[in-house]
Amino acid sequence: MDDIARHADLADLRESDAAVDLSADKTGRALHEFIADMYPISRSITGDGTRRTIDLIRNHIPLTTCEVPSGLQVFDWTVPPEWNVRDAYVKNSAGERVIDFRKSNLHLLGYSIPVRAHMTLDELKPHLYSDPEKPDWIPYRTSYYQKTWGFCLPHNELLAMQEDDYEVCIDTSLAPGHLTYGDLRLLGRTSDEVLISCHICHPSLCNDNLSGIAVATALAQHLRKMELRYTYRFVFIPGTIGAITWLALNEAHVGRVKHGFVLTCAGDSGAMTYKRSRRGNTEIDRAWSYVLEQSGEPYEVQEFSPYGYDERQYCSPGFNLPIGTVMRTPFGRFAEYHSSADNLDFVRPAALYDTLTKAIAAIDVIENNACFRSEKPFCEPKLGNYGLYRGLGGLAAGDFQMGLLWVLNLSDGDHSLLDIAERSKLPWAVIKEAAAALSRAGLIKQSEPGPTN
Repeated sequence: MDDIARHADLADLRESDAAVDLSADKTGRALHEFIADMYPISRSITGDGTRRTIDLIRNHIPLTTCEVPSGLQVFDWTVPPEWNVRDAYVKNSAGERVIDFRKSNLHLLGYSIPVRAHMTLDELKPHLYSDPEKPDWIPYRTSYYQKTWGFCLPHNELLAMQEDDYEVCIDTSLAPGHLTYGDLRLLGRTSDEVLISCHICHPSLCNDNLSGIAVATALAQHLRKMELRYTYRFVFIPGTIGAITWLALNEAHVGRVKHGFVLTCAGDSGAMTYKRSRRGNTEIDRAWSYVLEQSGEPYEVQEFSPYGYDERQYCSPGFNLPIGTVMRTPFGRFAEYHSSADNLDFVRPAALYDTLTKAIAAIDVIENNACFRSEKPFCEPKLGNYGLYRGLGGLAAGDFQMGLLWVLNLSDGDHSLLDIAERSKLPWAVIKEAAAALSRAGLIKQSEPGPTN
């Protein structure tokens, strides 16, 4: 995966172009392969698994590893001790591992304390977690802030366990260490920032975790090749405590964040979903809504709620940042959520590619949104004099001609290109090119960069 986004510039792609299908397939497969590289790693909110994941991401983008010491107070929270796992299992009296962390890291309750003991099935059962509604899957469960231990297993396997003398081994450590996260800053013409965030704390869960990491990495690769208006900051952080920690450490600077979104659940075959920021109608909210509407594909736009991913930290009252959430099927609404069925077969290369291209399209909107003023505001200028109107009359105006007319009419210094695109319902590429053509002809002049919330 030398460059998993190298085919993702959509400006001139057409469905009829066979090369597009090949590039989409190649990029989608590369994203899926990257997920496969990360899949076996046992991750949590701290520990070596997080570092290993960041090291894999660093193979593709120049990520900075940031270490925050355990015990640091971050607002109402404290950075927890570092948790690492060497092994964990339950053996029956015949010495067989009936539950084995080595077979699936989901078998171990996250943040389990060390245990070495023998016990009966009745003594063991309070520490066994299964999901009767999904009896063949291992559920994902954690206990970050309560000292306990446990194992997760398919419900059918729990029902099959016999009375026996079981050996329990949880070879873990909880000790002072660090919370680790990755940070990448891509400098633009301004210091105003776009924040793109994804969580890296889940173990072997492909859609809810790894898909967001893969798409964010590819998006960073793509943006590294561009001349950027905004400065882009990518953060790969443990969920909740990572976002809280990052905000606490950057409290003095978060006012620079003018746009942003959280990336998660980016690889299933469901329709795209966008969850608005707490403010509800920021430029990034509008950009995503416009891109999804223009796609002509099924989509959903959700209103903000204080339950979900790290947008609830970024959008907390003290910060109230313009941060939405980008996903396909929302968390909890696909059966595989937080289970062993959220595996490599569940995430689809085509869906990963589609999420990436829509993210690029939304960024193209905020990068190029601006307000213009007409240099000839009194009536419509004769476009033919500027080489902007076809000579043959009597034909219906095409998209580009309508784009010229809409941009001319609303270039009053009060309407941005996004305003014009929303009102005209024309594709962004048409509005952007119409504005460029009118600017080259001297008919409009940029008055302000455009709204930044």
